[in-house]
Parts: sequence; C-alpha cells; structure tokens
Amino acid sequence: MSLDSRSLSPAQRYALVLVDLSVGFTDPTKSPLASECEAVIEANQTLLKAFRQRGWPVIFTTVAYDDPSQARVFREKIPALNVLVGGSELVEIDPRLTPQDGEPVLVKQWASAFFGTDLAQRLRDYGVDGVMVTGLTTSGCVRATALDALQHDFRVLLPEPAVGDRDSGAHQANLRDLQIKYADVRSLEDCLALLG
Repeated sequence: MSLDSRSLSPAQRYALVLVDLSVGFTDPTKSPLASECEAVIEANQTLLKAFRQRGWPVIFTTVAYDDPSQARVFREKIPALNVLVGGSELVEIDPRLTPQDGEPVLVKQWASAFFGTDLAQRLRDYGVDGVMVTGLTTSGCVRATALDALQHDFRVLLPEPAVGDRDSGAHQANLRDLQIKYADVRSLEDCLALLG
C-alpha cells in the first residue's frame, strides 16, 4: 500500500537557505569532503539573483570547529570534518556565491542548519512561511535541514539542480524520500516561478 503524499501549497514568502556551500564542500582539490558541483553552484547563482531581486531573505550556513569538544561524536564518525577549522579558507562560502551585506552566514557544528543555531527564529523574524533549501550534501546536511524546517512548520522546497552529493545513489534515494515525506522536490524553473 502506497503512502498518500501530496504537494504542499506554495508559501506566501520564502527564504533561501544555502547549506554548506563553503570551499570545504565545493573544492575537491582542497578538501576530502568536496565534490565536483559546478551545476549546483550555477543553480544557486540563479536562485540568489532571483531572491535578491525580489528582496526575499537569503541565509548561508557553514560548518566550522574551534574546539575539540564541538560535535565530538559526529567528528568521530566522520573524521574528515576535522579539516573544517574555524577561520580557515575551507569554511568560507565559495567565492562564486559570495554573501552580500545583510545576508547572514550561520556557523553550525552538526548536520541541520537549525540545530544549535537561531535559524528558526530568524525565519520567523523575516516573516517567511516557506524555505527553499539548497546546497551540499543531499544525503546529509541538506536532508537534515529540510526535515527540521518541516518540523518547525515551514513549507519546504528543494530545487533539484541546486542540491548535490558525493554519492549519486544517496542523492537520488534521499530526494525520493524527501519528496514522499517532508518536502517538495521541484525543477529550478518551477521554484523560480513561485518567486514571481
């Protein structure tokens, strides 16, 4: 028996949450966590332009560690995270997606952009009822952020070309699961159309 899954009604106002589009995840010559993601960068450039033209909120996240006690179990599970040292180039947002004045970069230590941050309150302060979640990686921090966005009662959209993963099988499986249970996975064109 299949699950009765429906499309969400569009939000009145979206925020764009760009998850971990930092050098540590976008430049495979510099980090073991990164993958080739040119198409993801390009899709995010398109979305950034559209959100900025509309004047709707844009929030970036990055993972950075300043202390061995931060997220120690997560880092034990994935030792490559230890390269994400606070203040290093690897935690800076990819220069192709440089944040503008007024676009915050939230520093997180775990997978979800909501966990241990003030993201939910920021979104409420911005007066949004929906989020477009983009970035890296689909099976990790993007999934965790999308799930937590729903659990904070935001309408969640994932523009499919704007998310990516080192593992193509995990990418596809997670997009399918997110679509069924937690979010609407849509084309870039469909997402842009919702911005007017």
